Amino acid sequence: MATATASATYTKGFTSLEEETVVDALPIIGELPRWLRGSLLRTGPAKFEAGSRQFNHWFDGLAMLHRFTLGDGRVSYGNRFLEGRTERAVRQEGRIAYPEFASDPCRSFFQRVQTLFKGGPEFGDSANINVVKLGEHFFSMTEAPISVEFDPRTLQSAGVPYMPPGNLTTAHPHADRHDGAMLNLAVKLGPRNEYRFYRVSPDTMTPEVVARIPVKEPGYVHSFGLTERWYVLAEFPWTVNPVRLALSGRPYAENYRWKPELGTRFILVNRITGEVHQPLKTDACFAFHHVNAYEDDDQLIVDATVYQDASVIEDLYLDRLRTRAPDHPAQLRRFHVRPDEGTISHERLIDAPIELAQISYARHNERPYRYAWGVGQADSWLDRIVRADVIARTSTQWYEPDCWPGEPVFVARPEATEEDDGVLLSVVLDGRRNTSFLLILDATNLNELARAEVPHHIPFSFHGRFTASQMAPTPATATTP
Repeated sequence: MATATASATYTKGFTSLEEETVVDALPIIGELPRWLRGSLLRTGPAKFEAGSRQFNHWFDGLAMLHRFTLGDGRVSYGNRFLEGRTERAVRQEGRIAYPEFASDPCRSFFQRVQTLFKGGPEFGDSANINVVKLGEHFFSMTEAPISVEFDPRTLQSAGVPYMPPGNLTTAHPHADRHDGAMLNLAVKLGPRNEYRFYRVSPDTMTPEVVARIPVKEPGYVHSFGLTERWYVLAEFPWTVNPVRLALSGRPYAENYRWKPELGTRFILVNRITGEVHQPLKTDACFAFHHVNAYEDDDQLIVDATVYQDASVIEDLYLDRLRTRAPDHPAQLRRFHVRPDEGTISHERLIDAPIELAQISYARHNERPYRYAWGVGQADSWLDRIVRADVIARTSTQWYEPDCWPGEPVFVARPEATEEDDGVLLSVVLDGRRNTSFLLILDATNLNELARAEVPHHIPFSFHGRFTASQMAPTPATATTP
């Protein structure tokens, strides 16, 4: 695909939203399903400047929470910056105080050496990647170790709920379907580097390490796979030397190196015993997101949205995004992992590019599935919603000119018997009006059911979740989020 010049209609998604607002009832076109009651909660970067300095990368922007509450034929909306020390430094002091993904405060050599002896980099608390629910707790998460709990009604921050057993962690934990615990992966940097799988009980909120995997130069890990018996770590060959990370004086991401000669390693960890299977190796590639994984006789099926290499990281620097669209779309790839044979093969599942893919998680994570929903691109930025049928190997798409959808969140109809019986919720930037709207699609065919129009633009975000009917719509008298 040729590089496309940036369209002014999508670059609005990379400009700051300064205002915190509440709208009791958004204008609606169409009709909401009567059964759809609850809140879509999202986090993402919303402010890209700190005083006179610009953040360098899309991943660096200051986190903002968004809430769309649906029910009784109406939709309310509220947003609020995620409060914490990073937010105070950026908004009140006008400075970048903590290392971000690709933006770094000016630190002396002495300060960098201190960081090394502390065992790794110190990060702030701008948790702008994902929203996770553990028991009755809601967290905004990022790859830095600090998650921030928040009130899902008011979006007010409530502090740091726990610290993971490492310097980095993923913002894509899984849920243990047996006891509701959070299952996640941390990277411990120091004299002895380790990958550490851990679990957090909703009762104790205390991380428990269940497996440790020594590693010389850790790879960048954004997510991982889970089957009924195995944790699945795909270690892509974009790796870092922790000493370089501490001493180079360069932002976190700029210390990683692409080493295709290492290939991609799949590391399997037994969920019960913590035993680590001998790693299996396949071609070099790169991915942010696992889609699903499950066991099929003597093999593991591991699906992910995969790039040829890690150059997508460079594509997502803000100065590039604002001048040209990325030209490295992701493909939905299936890995056939055969532990007994020690082999891996892979295939592409659909022709259409797809990223930020979701499944019917509660019913089909760790299990065979048929449908995934994500966003795709044709000639420029992510400009369409894609429905992938991984059995028929086909896809269908929703597209509207000069509209730029975000991650489609699947919500199953309460009485659903079919995997795709439900709706998709996506926050869409309308480039014709420089505002955004919440789009509600029928998940079976991508027909539009309704849209709720927001009076301002919402910067492009990453992930969110829908929480069901206990989240009643905000009363009409509300004036603050």
